[in-house]
Amino acid sequence: MIIGTERKEAPERGGAGAWATMKRGLSLSPEIRGGMLFTLALAVVATAGRIIIPVGIQQILDGGLGETGADMAFVGRMVVVSLVAVVFTAIATGLMHLRLAVASEAALSNLRVRAFRHIHDLSMLHQASEQRGVLVARVTSDIDQVSRFMQWAGLMILVNGGQAILAMVVMAAYSWQLFLTVMALLPVILFSIRWFQKRLATAFLVVREKVGRMLGALAEAVAGASVIRAYGIEDRVRTDLGQVIEEHRAAAVRAGGMTSGFSGVSEILTSAVTAAVLVVGTVLAVGGDTSVGTVVAFMFLVQLTILPLSLFGEAINEAQSAVAGWKRVMDVLDIPPDVADPGNDGIDIPSGSLGIRFEGVTFRYPRPGEAARDATGTTALEGVSVELAPRSRVAVVGETGSGKTTFAKLATRLMDASEGEVLLGGVDVTRVRFSSLRHRVVMVPQDGMLFRGTILENVQMGKPGVSRDAVEQAFVDLDLTGWLSELGQGVDTQVGERGASLSVGERQLVTLVRAAIADPDLLVLDEATSAVDPATEVRISRALDSLTESRTVITIAHRLSTAEAADRVLVFDHARVVQDGPHQRLVGEPGPYRHLHEAWQRGAIKPPTRSA
Repeated sequence: MIIGTERKEAPERGGAGAWATMKRGLSLSPEIRGGMLFTLALAVVATAGRIIIPVGIQQILDGGLGETGADMAFVGRMVVVSLVAVVFTAIATGLMHLRLAVASEAALSNLRVRAFRHIHDLSMLHQASEQRGVLVARVTSDIDQVSRFMQWAGLMILVNGGQAILAMVVMAAYSWQLFLTVMALLPVILFSIRWFQKRLATAFLVVREKVGRMLGALAEAVAGASVIRAYGIEDRVRTDLGQVIEEHRAAAVRAGGMTSGFSGVSEILTSAVTAAVLVVGTVLAVGGDTSVGTVVAFMFLVQLTILPLSLFGEAINEAQSAVAGWKRVMDVLDIPPDVADPGNDGIDIPSGSLGIRFEGVTFRYPRPGEAARDATGTTALEGVSVELAPRSRVAVVGETGSGKTTFAKLATRLMDASEGEVLLGGVDVTRVRFSSLRHRVVMVPQDGMLFRGTILENVQMGKPGVSRDAVEQAFVDLDLTGWLSELGQGVDTQVGERGASLSVGERQLVTLVRAAIADPDLLVLDEATSAVDPATEVRISRALDSLTESRTVITIAHRLSTAEAADRVLVFDHARVVQDGPHQRLVGEPGPYRHLHEAWQRGAIKPPTRSA
């Protein structure tokens, strides 16, 4: 039971794409770039300190030991120099780790916030087209993977790479014959790194994609646990989850097997380099072309050169996984927000009562890769032109799929029209700053979404900073104090995750109070009484009477009792407004509204029982 689609992404192929991704990722993280020279200076100190030890060994063997015995003073001086080098290396390494940890966490936290905000800037339509777990993975596990790379693998590549380069410089100064021996085998190692890198890039991008899909499936199964139990489809869900988890396991095994193969090849090649150096060094020492101290020091330097290469398998593992994670995050940032906040270039809605006008509005669902204005998919609204007067109560009715919800979302700019204009107070809604729009226009959805916390905290989301007294007064104004007292803890009652501790109707009551606190001029309601018991319906109806007073109100009416009480009724059919007027006139005319009303009356008025 895996619902939702996932946008297909082309795997990153080749080193050029990986470098370009990392370069752009660093450009989005000024916290990492800042102080980079200081970090590099620490890396140089840490690297140079490691090279001092082989040099000290060579000096002791060749200068401190002679035919007449050991020069202990010289040996002592070299030991002290080596110890000082070790201390400075440790300090530089510690400071480097600390600096990278602080900088990378600050940078990636900001990147996570930026990605989260960008997801919220996307239209509801785009968010509905993605699995929520996939979007969550992009701001959690994908960025965590980048963090691990920055603090471990990236540091390893930086320090060990510098160590290898500096060691090769010293080796070239000690013995050109041994240096050429190493250089002769080094291209083979570099070729193997390049060959594996291309394949690891693709493999780990697939792993990150499978992680996102797995998280989406798991989140969906947990959120739908009650439905799964109610319909007895546990076996089917387990099968689907097992398939998604197996796909992730298979992708991870393939990537891990490739990494293991690279590590094994690296181990063989580095052992071959060591053996070659040992043989050539022995021949040179016997022939008198080099000293014993130089040969011994050279062996240490060879290890300092080839050890980083033997660790590159694991480092490249982390690097490729980080590149894949970075790319997925940037793929989100690259999605142009089809409902963009004009920000400083926008304007505020004029003060006063708020009317709304649709001028030739058409909305088509975009196909994959299309923007809202260029959409060529299914038409949800076509050529709608209506004007709603300020402080009027308008009911929107129609059969399922007729365009009612699309009309409401366009009015609140949760989506933008494909053609035409929506004007609030005479201003094109696309030119209005979000700060002004969200303050003046509020939509109360049918599902009554609440967040973990108390009733007080959920109501305060309607107007951040509002006092406790104002919240409690809102319950009084909406005549909900009786219900609130029944909860025991009043506004301090915990609502649970997604409001699960409250009933559907109780959640709706809290969302109505939240809307009242926001005090909007235009209120859009998705029928609040469509799925509640009679007692709660009475409470909600009374609250709505108070909430909708002196405001422009658009109500998506599932129960036509709401339409009967409205000033005006808009009837939608096949994406068009086919009837427009007061209930009394429409119900007396032949047309879709009278048909809907008669059908509703037959369902709403039940025949009396025998006991009655």
